[in-house]
Amino acid sequence: MAEGEDMQTFTSIMDALVRISTSMKNMEKELLCPVCQEMYKQPLVLPCTHNVCQACAREVLGQQGYIGHGGDPSSEPTSPASTPSTRSPRLSRRTLPKPDRLDRLLKSGFGTYPGRKRGALHPQVIMFPCPACQGDVELGERGLAGLFRNLTLERVVERYRQSVSVGGAILCQLCKPPPLEATKGCTECRATFCNECFKLFHPWGTQKAQHEPTLPTLSFRPKGLMCPDHKEEVTHYCKTCQRLVCQLCRVRRTHSGHKITPVLSAYQALKDKLTKSLTYILGNQDTVQTQICELEEAVRHTEVSGQQAKEEVSQLVRGLGAVLEEKRASLLQAIEECQQERLARLSAQIQEHRSLLDGSGLVGYAQEVLKETDQPCFVQAAKQLHNRIARATEALQTFRPAASSSFRHCQLDVGREMKLLTELNFLRAPEAPVIDTQRTFAYDQIFLCWRLPPHSPPAWHYTVEFRRTDVPAQPGPARWQRREEVRGTSALLENPDTGSVYVLRVRGWNKAGYGEYSEDVHLHTPPAPVLHFFLDGRWGASRERLAISKDQRAVRSVPGLPLLLAADRLLTGCHLSVDVVLGDVAVTQGRSYWACAVDPASYLVKVGVGLESKLQESFQGAPDVISPRYDPDSGHDSGAEDATVEASPPFAFLTIGMGKILLGSGTSSNTGLTGRDGPTAGCTVPLPPRLGICLDYERGRVSFLDAVSFRGLLECPLDCSGPVCPAFCFIGGGAVQLQEPVGTKPERKVTIGGFAKLD
Repeated sequence: MAEGEDMQTFTSIMDALVRISTSMKNMEKELLCPVCQEMYKQPLVLPCTHNVCQACAREVLGQQGYIGHGGDPSSEPTSPASTPSTRSPRLSRRTLPKPDRLDRLLKSGFGTYPGRKRGALHPQVIMFPCPACQGDVELGERGLAGLFRNLTLERVVERYRQSVSVGGAILCQLCKPPPLEATKGCTECRATFCNECFKLFHPWGTQKAQHEPTLPTLSFRPKGLMCPDHKEEVTHYCKTCQRLVCQLCRVRRTHSGHKITPVLSAYQALKDKLTKSLTYILGNQDTVQTQICELEEAVRHTEVSGQQAKEEVSQLVRGLGAVLEEKRASLLQAIEECQQERLARLSAQIQEHRSLLDGSGLVGYAQEVLKETDQPCFVQAAKQLHNRIARATEALQTFRPAASSSFRHCQLDVGREMKLLTELNFLRAPEAPVIDTQRTFAYDQIFLCWRLPPHSPPAWHYTVEFRRTDVPAQPGPARWQRREEVRGTSALLENPDTGSVYVLRVRGWNKAGYGEYSEDVHLHTPPAPVLHFFLDGRWGASRERLAISKDQRAVRSVPGLPLLLAADRLLTGCHLSVDVVLGDVAVTQGRSYWACAVDPASYLVKVGVGLESKLQESFQGAPDVISPRYDPDSGHDSGAEDATVEASPPFAFLTIGMGKILLGSGTSSNTGLTGRDGPTAGCTVPLPPRLGICLDYERGRVSFLDAVSFRGLLECPLDCSGPVCPAFCFIGGGAVQLQEPVGTKPERKVTIGGFAKLD
């Protein structure tokens, strides 16, 4: 029974050793120097956190032309394995300055900094090309002497070597190649020696001669990491420089004002982070295996897709070649036919001219006919001959080849085709669209407009993505809603939530796939459902002074004779008229929102709402007033009413004139616009491009907003005891344009006296 338990324990131990050995072998690539591709030997930590062998770093600096900057960053100045400069016993007799004396010199400003020559005004900065990140890192003035040795990496390399070469001989660390087998070890020197090297580095009559030799081993552990500048043990960590420092480093000006913590705190924090990350990775091994399978499948799919792409390109190029060959054959056939036709015509012309030679052909026949003496017979034969001779004579006098010998008309202009073939390349996906912020807005619906950059490949269709940003964030990535295969360069998003902020983006698609997303654009939706209405000029409107557009969404006030009289008799008094235009829809419940644009050149315009009955009573045949500062809302936005009146006013207007908005003291406003305590009496703000009006019927409140940024301008109380309708007042010249609905044009709905009807 005991033997079985011992065997099981032995088997478990062996399995554990095999797993450890396997894991150590799998991490061998992490222990290779990127320069020599061998196990690290005295690795140095570069400022970019990568490692490189000390000898390799010196060689790289030598190739870069830096001579004398390969100082030894030793963490143990007494170790011959880490400080080859101490091979001479005389060098080890030199005593270093005491830390307190060095500290006094640094504080007093005397001496020179380590690594700086006396009198050097501009010290040389050493740049090291990191082979791992392919970037140049700055080593400072001291070069390699200012770097730390990675003792942890040395220990990992040592454990790895022990795991893969159990029972191997330990070699001397100080011998010239090839090294001899080590026979002794020194705990003080942290190195193994052969007999000759031990005598060389422990000369008689020095302190090193008192070191006691031990058995050779590779498991020496340094006492601690030493500062490369002051050869003191590091005790703190500078978070600003991300570098270990000693006590002397703390008093230097280079770390003045930096965040410095004890090394124990940095050790615990980094260890906790590393442990947490490693625990997460080890706890998600199934995910790692799944992702590895996905990557392997991606590799196989890439190989298959790449082969298919090659075949497609080859087939297309062969198709182009076939088309070119067919075109070449047809063009050559056309040239051949033209050539044969010209040759036939020229041959016939040659035969005709040969017949004109003396004694041959037509000329010989004519000579024989001239010998005829019988006059009737001569006339009969010479009539036809004379016509032929006349044509031959004319051809001889106006000689011209029957066909041109040039084939210039058969020249090909292949410049455009050659350019197309030269520019023949793979199809690129569309570039990121550019959203037109001037035409993109949110009203009853969201209208999004975009365009492609000038040199972007075309897009066959687009995908519009949008989401709300004012909802609680859900775990995981942000969820976008999509509108697929949008044709054209605009999209309409219907039924958005009121009082929300939407973020939208667009990307194009063609045969090459999807392109990059456009920049995100944020749009605020109206705080309440949009009220659709038209302008109705039947109440209080003078047809001579008010001009309403055909679509009944715009109105313009034209100054009439009273205003001219006011300008002419300004000192003696005058009368001005108030023109009013109402909306054809009245609100009896809920919340409603609408927007309009006021012409900045308007003299005096009032935009607001009021009780339909009161508006009709007040402005039905409204009398002229004596001053252009007459207020048709009886001072509701100027604070002129008696403070003892508790009833809400029947009107609420926003006064606009000459590109400014007058904020009176009788209303409350959004403190974010004019100040913490609200605006002062008579305060003005610039007129925004569009004004928004939000009516809360149940609360009896009206809010005036900037319809572009949705900033609050004013908030007024309102008597909502009856139907409330939009109203616009004009004194002098002015113009108002209602915001067009984004969607389809709604039906015209008129509410008069509490009854609704459709036109």
